[in-house]
Amino acid sequence: MKSRVPKQFQGSGDMNSMIHQARKMQDQITALQEDIEQRTFEATAGGGAVSVKLTGKKTIESLTLSKDVVDPEDIDMLQDLIISAVNEAVNNIETTTENEMSKITGGVALPGLF
Repeated sequence: MKSRVPKQFQGSGDMNSMIHQARKMQDQITALQEDIEQRTFEATAGGGAVSVKLTGKKTIESLTLSKDVVDPEDIDMLQDLIISAVNEAVNNIETTTENEMSKITGGVALPGLF
């Protein structure tokens, strides 16, 4: 089985250089994770009837409901819209994290990072 080595490690026979590159990559990953945790991600559902803001740590910062969507006779729809908005925001966090991590790692998935 062939292993896929990021471009920055290919062709380098110098072990110290490889260790330096690995540490640099680790520092970049740590900085990116901290940056993403500080960001706010927003998503809506029901044409904007439900809006949710999550931090990069995937905690809800705010939840806004339009008065039009609050119908005591249709609580199920409201619950579905809230779930949809939260799931979309979480997906946005995960997609952003994966895309930005792949820029650092050269597209190589490193287990346990994200």
